[in-house]
Amino acid sequence: MTEDELQARLEAVLPAADLHEVFVEECQDQDVRLRFSPPADAGWTTAALLSLVDTSLRAAAGLETRVSHLSVTVLRPAQAADVISLSRAIRRDSDLVHAETWLFSHAVVEPMLHATATLVRTPWPS
Repeated sequence: MTEDELQARLEAVLPAADLHEVFVEECQDQDVRLRFSPPADAGWTTAALLSLVDTSLRAAAGLETRVSHLSVTVLRPAQAADVISLSRAIRRDSDLVHAETWLFSHAVVEPMLHATATLVRTPWPS
């Protein structure tokens, strides 16, 4: 999938509240780099950062997936700046995808958050 194709899919699939002005910077094999812009009136809340984690993981694992297990480590506070996510699918196993994502404040080299997850490719039961 190209950057433009992933950008179009994200905009079509995600609710507007989860987009955070997402921009696909790079999409290669199983690695995805996204840029998110903070809300104009405030910095990043924990809820917003978790939304970025979900979007980043699903961009790498496939937008048809849903997070079933999630482990998040907050390494430092988020700054009121763009957030860059680096995500990758680590392993694909039948209907499961294991993935990780790192979130960085735009101007900072050190990550502010790391998350690992197991995602399920099949829809949740009704």
